[in-house]
Amino acid sequence: PAAPARPTPARTPRAAERRELVMPARLTWKDQRGTTRFASVVTRNISEFGVLIESQSPLSIPLYRLVQFQLERDVRDNRDLPASLRDGRALSAVYRIVPPAYSGARHALALRLMVDPRRVVRETEAAEKSRATA
Repeated sequence: PAAPARPTPARTPRAAERRELVMPARLTWKDQRGTTRFASVVTRNISEFGVLIESQSPLSIPLYRLVQFQLERDVRDNRDLPASLRDGRALSAVYRIVPPAYSGARHALALRLMVDPRRVVRETEAAEKSRATA
């Protein structure tokens, strides 16, 4: 007898829209010995609450480690960026690690931006009001 079909899990809507943005950025964190580490990375997509980044070299950052994420200065004025990333460094937590799929592929990390959701709502409402009156 054939196995019963598995129901596909319902996808919950995302809290914020993801934007496909490829931009140079930097990560700063402390390793287990307390030594400050740096890495140059590239964003793949960005939302109000998270960023997917890739690195050509392996990153030895454990899950849930707090890191400072910062876009390079010359790309911070992009209008598609959340306000929290235009200001400079953003405290973030590593919440997913994606190992490379094949040799030579990039390593990826998903970062959760440590921003107050109420602040994001206020900033979004203010931006919408200013566009409506323009």
